[in-house]
Amino acid sequence: MIRTLQVKSSGTREEADGWNRIPEYLVDETGFFWLDIQNEPVEQVSDLFQNVFHFHPLAIEDALVQIHVPKIDDWSDYVYIVLHSITFDQSEDDLLGSQELDIFLGPNYLVTYHTEDFASIDKSWQNSLRDERIFQRGVGGLLYQVMEEIAAGYMQVIDRLDDLIETIEQDIFSDPKSTLLETLFTTKRSLLTLRRILTPQREVVNKLARGDFAVVKQKDRLYYRDVYDHYVRLHDISESMRDLLGGALETYLSVVNNRLNDIMKTLTIITTFLMPISFIASFFGMNFFTAPPEFASITGPVGFAVALILLAGTPVFMFFWLRKKKWL
Repeated sequence: MIRTLQVKSSGTREEADGWNRIPEYLVDETGFFWLDIQNEPVEQVSDLFQNVFHFHPLAIEDALVQIHVPKIDDWSDYVYIVLHSITFDQSEDDLLGSQELDIFLGPNYLVTYHTEDFASIDKSWQNSLRDERIFQRGVGGLLYQVMEEIAAGYMQVIDRLDDLIETIEQDIFSDPKSTLLETLFTTKRSLLTLRRILTPQREVVNKLARGDFAVVKQKDRLYYRDVYDHYVRLHDISESMRDLLGGALETYLSVVNNRLNDIMKTLTIITTFLMPISFIASFFGMNFFTAPPEFASITGPVGFAVALILLAGTPVFMFFWLRKKKWL
């Protein structure tokens, strides 16, 4: 899908599909336009970038190979930017997924390229059609709108991760199953993924806010600083969540150890109660019914009653003795 949105100097907007009128838009310096490309054949996109926009071959290669971390390159007449959006899916082994967005920012154009549905782009496109104030800031305002929506998507994912961590903390005390440990490590791995994306993306926005590029206008830097503040906050929140998750892991191990200690304590008490009985029974043999004649005097009814009292009274004595020692 290829779609264009042109804004003329008069403020009127024109939305179209395809890229046949792009050469006309490029030479119109009084207005600007946004070109969004999604999942188009690589050969067609490469031809468009090379023969119409005249982008550098290295920039084209970077855009068509979807394996880059967030970065920004200055090509004098335009700026090439790589940003990442994240998705959250608790049903997957990896909670977080990432989507790459390649952006070319020129004096009078914004080009976005992605290979799959990009929620932030679709929302920014619809917002641009509804709110004419976005176009009053020029092509830099379009880029700000896109980056703002991407940052908002990060906040939504962080909120869901925060809810997941809160659920984990509750389950640690109510039902610390072995699967909970797997969830802990999966969440921890997701937070590491989030950090690997947030850190370079924050620096990309910081470079835009500093105004190191010729195509970035002075009036747009303030908006990029606002987005940079969002990413600084997102980074700080993610670090706090890592600390919370580390504490949750330590708490889980403590709860499991305490439960194991309780189990061992119970088994030890049972063994302590039964050990004297086993000793008495094994020592005397308990041959009351088939005892030899020479032991008839101690294996009669009286001896049997004494043995039963001894066997029943020993655990009771052990219980009170352990209580007196404060071992129970």
